[in-house]
Amino acid sequence: MPEATRGKMEEGAAAPRRHFLVFLWMGMGLLAVVELVWVALSFLRPGGKAVPGAGSGALFEAGRVDSFAPGTVTAFPRGRFYLSRLEDGGFVALSRRCPHLGCTLPWVEEAQQFVCPCHSSAFDRKGDLIRSPAPRGMDLFPVTIENAVVRVDTGRAIRRDRPDALAVAYPTST
Repeated sequence: MPEATRGKMEEGAAAPRRHFLVFLWMGMGLLAVVELVWVALSFLRPGGKAVPGAGSGALFEAGRVDSFAPGTVTAFPRGRFYLSRLEDGGFVALSRRCPHLGCTLPWVEEAQQFVCPCHSSAFDRKGDLIRSPAPRGMDLFPVTIENAVVRVDTGRAIRRDRPDALAVAYPTST
């Protein structure tokens, strides 16, 4: 067999393999781009449809009324909430998630505010919105006080659609 004929046959056999490999690399590149776009959109999308704490159905015992001084904010990482004791003696349980993108909100004692580390939204000790981009105040959890013990129902979140929607629980005097 002449050299020129053998070279053309080898090139013809390699062509389908080369097309297959090009197709495979293009497919993997497309898959990587789709995954990157999906991750970026998941990060940028405002909080999911589920309300924080929904479905957990936990009744969390925070402690005795007298263990919380007025004007303090106490974090409960296991319960995923903050318990704020207002100056007038009332209690408010606030979700730790920012209503904008769901980032965990730390309490900044020096500023007396919750400040979102993701986009700098700020909230006061009652969970009211002070600085945007968050669209509303922090979500609340119902608080009950029985026999001087504070309990928080983390299974029922209250969405703060209005600034005046505040669920404050006051201890009864005995």
